[in-house]
Amino acid sequence: MLQEKKEALAKKARRDIATLLEKGKLETAKLRVESMINEDIHVELLELLELYCELLIARFGILDNSTREPDPQISEAVCSIIYAATRTEVKAQELQVLREMLMHKYGREFSIGVMDNKDSCVSERVIKKVAPYTPESALVNAYLEEIARTYNVPYEHEEPLTLDDEDNDAGGGGGLKEKVLDRQLEPPLLAEPPTAGIDVVKHSDKPQIPSLPPTEDEKRPAKSPTPAKATPPPAEAAEDDFDALARRFAALKKR
Repeated sequence: MLQEKKEALAKKARRDIATLLEKGKLETAKLRVESMINEDIHVELLELLELYCELLIARFGILDNSTREPDPQISEAVCSIIYAATRTEVKAQELQVLREMLMHKYGREFSIGVMDNKDSCVSERVIKKVAPYTPESALVNAYLEEIARTYNVPYEHEEPLTLDDEDNDAGGGGGLKEKVLDRQLEPPLLAEPPTAGIDVVKHSDKPQIPSLPPTEDEKRPAKSPTPAKATPPPAEAAEDDFDALARRFAALKKR
């Protein structure tokens, strides 16, 4: 009965949200959607507790035989019911009665340990659904899109601003990321950029002699070279001085 009532209220809430979207009241619709998401989580919690109750009914023999602590086959169901029964938004009378019966059966010390989730005896799914939760914007937008599609209501999803959008709004024209990429892809600057109308002198390690203007002799056309005269072969080498002295000495002796 409680779940059916919750589902009927959720259906009516969806219709009201569609009306708000049609009137352009987007912020009010988002707040309604957040409340609807929390209601859906609460309904899921009730469904989970209902499954645990059916488990205890199916294993009632094990529940009846255990005295101090519940059997491992039913321990999670017992601990989850004791822990979550008082944390539901709507206090179901049957659920409260079952919780008191379980606490009376297993004692005060066991019940205090369960309320403190000692040794992680409570189901992790139950703890998540009981904890306070603020829906994310992506989930809220997904709900709004589904409601708008179901009731045929126009809805434009608002995208969050990024670096590209902020740069385009400022007149950058390509986004901050694109500018950074373009700057990284630019070729390195030339070591000696060309300049128009200026003679660039490249420096070297060795000194250079400046060029001089040509003289008058250099300006005259060069004459064709005259053929060189043939030189006579050289005379035979003179006789040795020693032989000449010897001949003169012999001629003096004959006189």
